[in-house]
Amino acid sequence: MNAAHAAMSAEAAASDTGRLLGAADIRRIAAEAGINPTKKYGQNFVIDPGTVRRIVREAGVRPQDHVLEVGPGLGSLTLALLEAGAEVHAVEIDPTLARRLPQTIGEFMPSARDRLTVLNQDALALQPQDMPALTADGGFTLVANLPYNVATPIVLTLLERFANLDRFLVMVQKEVAERLAAAPGSKVYGTPSVKLAWYGEAKRVGLVGRNVFWPAPNVDSALVAFTRTASSRQNQLTPRERERVFALIDAAFGQRRKTLHGALHRIVPDDAYRSAGIDPIRRGETLTIAEFICLERACSPGAAKDPGSVTQ
Repeated sequence: MNAAHAAMSAEAAASDTGRLLGAADIRRIAAEAGINPTKKYGQNFVIDPGTVRRIVREAGVRPQDHVLEVGPGLGSLTLALLEAGAEVHAVEIDPTLARRLPQTIGEFMPSARDRLTVLNQDALALQPQDMPALTADGGFTLVANLPYNVATPIVLTLLERFANLDRFLVMVQKEVAERLAAAPGSKVYGTPSVKLAWYGEAKRVGLVGRNVFWPAPNVDSALVAFTRTASSRQNQLTPRERERVFALIDAAFGQRRKTLHGALHRIVPDDAYRSAGIDPIRRGETLTIAEFICLERACSPGAAKDPGSVTQ
């Protein structure tokens, strides 16, 4: 085969499988649809094909996997997920972007149109009945470029509502990534770190430069990978117990500089510390999720105020 035929064959293959979006494609699509990135929705669109392929690779997406993408935007990551053979269920809060996405997939990867479902909705309001395909066949994966201001509530809310959300790979602000993956005793270990540990294990798996976004953000980004553990807490305890444990966590970190005894004196009796084997002069930032569970269980209903009623 000569060079001309080889080039024609490569072009034909590309037309069959589609291609990913580059910077010029992103700007053209945005202009055609009258889309201006807004701070309201935390919109920073990825313009680098290598970055979205890296995200898909780190997420371990395989053909026929069911993937939930939150905030697909103009479709950069969506196309990379479809390229990997996934069934993509996209949730987009911006109605203009939600309407445009199927058109973009039809233009750049027409053979994958049947593997895309788009729902115009706030991810924080998403319920299993809104996307029954995600709960019909085993587990699914969350892969997303999440808006910085709502990244933590989105992952925690989805993990709570979807028991078969087995793993996720999200791109978030670097500081958010550090908090999600932090270990006890770390300066950035806090409420998100402990609550995420209830469901499984998280780790930071890489940094992402600002130049891969349009518009470029004023902060650095990072990737966080998460796997729900087989013995995750929600399989052992009731939803009400989880609420009480999470309320203890909120109270302990609500007054971070105080000892546990000082921060929790209104809701945890002194004998509960002895029963749980936890020194009350420790601070919340030193406790593991298992220790918070032990402390909650040591609080007898008659001895402590219900943590669920605590407000910060």
